Amino acid sequence: MSDFPNCPACASEFTYDDGLQFVCPECGHEWSKNGEEETESASSGIRDANGNPLADGDTVTVIKNLKVKGSSLVVKVGTRVKNIRLVSGDHDIDCKIDGIGPMKLKSMFVKKA
Repeated sequence: MSDFPNCPACASEFTYDDGLQFVCPECGHEWSKNGEEETESASSGIRDANGNPLADGDTVTVIKNLKVKGSSLVVKVGTRVKNIRLVSGDHDIDCKIDGIGPMKLKSMFVKKA
């Protein structure tokens, strides 16, 4: 048994020491040994495709054509989405797109404007 702490993301006991931080091989989560960086990463949570942190009320731009499920509509590249709301789950952005209506987006398909 190792005397390293369990992973804060998935509670795995198979963590290991990697110099200045601990690493979880199961989920890939990395955290600082002194714990200061953990609160910083928890507050930044959702990030766009370029790694910029997103917040409620931000404006984002779609970086890929996205088909709207159950419809023949497509959200085109370059579409600006204003006043986003961050939610938990797989699709982590709740928004309203002009001409299409309310929908949920994945943060990996948008960049901060």
